[in-house]
Amino acid sequence: MLTGGCGSGPSSPSAQQEQAKPAGPAVPPEIQDAAEKLLGSETEVLLFGDLAKTGKQEFLAANIVPKTPKNDIVGTIVTRAVIAEKEGDSWDEIFRCDEYLKNKNGYLGLTPIEPITGWRLQFEQDPKKGLLLYLTPVKGTADAHVLPIGVEWNPEAKRYQSLDRTYEHFLTESPNLSNARSLLR
Repeated sequence: MLTGGCGSGPSSPSAQQEQAKPAGPAVPPEIQDAAEKLLGSETEVLLFGDLAKTGKQEFLAANIVPKTPKNDIVGTIVTRAVIAEKEGDSWDEIFRCDEYLKNKNGYLGLTPIEPITGWRLQFEQDPKKGLLLYLTPVKGTADAHVLPIGVEWNPEAKRYQSLDRTYEHFLTESPNLSNARSLLR
């Protein structure tokens, strides 16, 4: 199993140091092929193994935005990411991050109503809880006040769900996104 995280602060290694890092375990061709079927040929598999601690094989893959002089945002910036789970001989998508955060039941709680074109992705592998994702919308400028949306496997609901702002309680999904409207008379 491959585990790790993304740089999340000023202590992140420079590009030169990153090139000197030893490569992690090779991604099995079956997982790379499944990731490319879900996200296209520019897909990078970030993690694979029993990510949710359910005994099933999963992978986390993403379309990563390359670093440029104009893109100096700390962390890994992605346009899309998925978590897929092996079911029999096929891989089923069980979480998607694109313009919105979704699972098979709908849009995750705290998902912004406006479409998001980029997300700062951070993750960690907890020995008991499994994969923990932190996704922060990137909106042109780095706003230090935007809090990450926590996503992890809910063993009771048997799916990835977002967490409240304390990162302790799961939020339910919504089948659609809509603006809250109030009627003024």
